[in-house]
Amino acid sequence: MLKTPRLKKSETLEIRLPYPTKLAFMASCRAEGRSASEALRHFIDGHLDDRPARTGRARHLIAGALIAATVGAIALPSLARPSLRVEFDRLAADRGTISLADFARLDANHDGQVSFAEFRARYGTAAGR
Repeated sequence: MLKTPRLKKSETLEIRLPYPTKLAFMASCRAEGRSASEALRHFIDGHLDDRPARTGRARHLIAGALIAATVGAIALPSLARPSLRVEFDRLAADRGTISLADFARLDANHDGQVSFAEFRARYGTAAGR
């Protein structure tokens, strides 16, 4: 019985996508117990599969459903915004991410520190939280 030799995986493919999409995809792959490369190879193999193409209305409905599911999966992580407290803690931990001018605007009482109350007063209502 002849076995088909495994092809060496030496070629690479680079894609550009938004960071939240990448994080969601990686989390989904981890949940499925497979690598991102394995998931993408599976998608490509399915795309190149020799099965006869479905015709008619069913094919269009399936394609539409897949497109809608893909758009939803891509959009959902970008809609999930971190809480105001998480943003405040992130900025407090990495003070280099805020300019001196922004700091001066946030420091309402000019004590040289930005409290969570000052941060919330500036961004709480603007962010809808």
